[in-house]
Amino acid sequence: MARAALAVLAVTALASGCSGDGVQGAYGQQLQAPPARALDGYADRLHSSYNQRVAAATRWGLAKAPLVAPPPAKKSAITFRKGFEVQGGAGLPPVFTTVPTTDKVVFLTIDDGADKDPAFLRMMSDLKIPYTAFLSEDLIDDDYDYFRRMRDLGVTLNNQTLHHPYLPGLSYEEQRNEICGMQDLMQKQFGTRPTVFRPPHGNYNKDTLRAAKSCGIKYAPIWNEEVYVDHWEYREWDRSLHPGDIVLSHFRGASDWNGTMPDLARRFLKKVTDDGYAVARLEDYL
Repeated sequence: MARAALAVLAVTALASGCSGDGVQGAYGQQLQAPPARALDGYADRLHSSYNQRVAAATRWGLAKAPLVAPPPAKKSAITFRKGFEVQGGAGLPPVFTTVPTTDKVVFLTIDDGADKDPAFLRMMSDLKIPYTAFLSEDLIDDDYDYFRRMRDLGVTLNNQTLHHPYLPGLSYEEQRNEICGMQDLMQKQFGTRPTVFRPPHGNYNKDTLRAAKSCGIKYAPIWNEEVYVDHWEYREWDRSLHPGDIVLSHFRGASDWNGTMPDLARRFLKKVTDDGYAVARLEDYL
């Protein structure tokens, strides 16, 4: 009986309605109803995957298993957030705080690289939670291997300048040295030149974006919410999460905050899960 119920759930997960002789999938493709035995096996895999997520959540002190993000239904054009444009900024990397989507997902981004907690890597890998790192050279140069392990776990490593300065206070050439210099270091240490850049503290001007573009940058996301170990901060008046919101945090531990990186992850995951959101990979939507 339980297996039959799971099989029904499997069909529901695969499709949103019927059309003609087949089934129309959630993203418009035509699906043929699988044989009963295949459907039974799919239901078993769903059940096993759910049990694994529940067990991982329990191991890391979460009351609920984090929700699984769907693949993006479509990729929308990314543009400047209203009010964050720069004069004459057409063709420059857009600054945005939310990705245009109706999917009930948010994106976790973590800045700087100061704290290097191996338990955090284990936790996020065990829970299969995607996140994006924005790194500064002077905060990671004591342990590049930590971030190589992070990269090898599937995390995208992005650029946040060499020295984390207040960029609008620098000349165009100085800004370009900070951004392109970090591109060179990322290539040398991690094997890739990022296309995504975050200006430190979210501060930028037209020269920042011109310099970033010249260094191969396509996007300059900032954030709509910020999560700490002990509280959240919000950009919007409604103090709520919204589909596609980018959430900021930092690689900081007990020496800076009243808790560890796993404590931070628990606060973040509790909020987003309680609010019915899944955590998606930012790069999948760009």
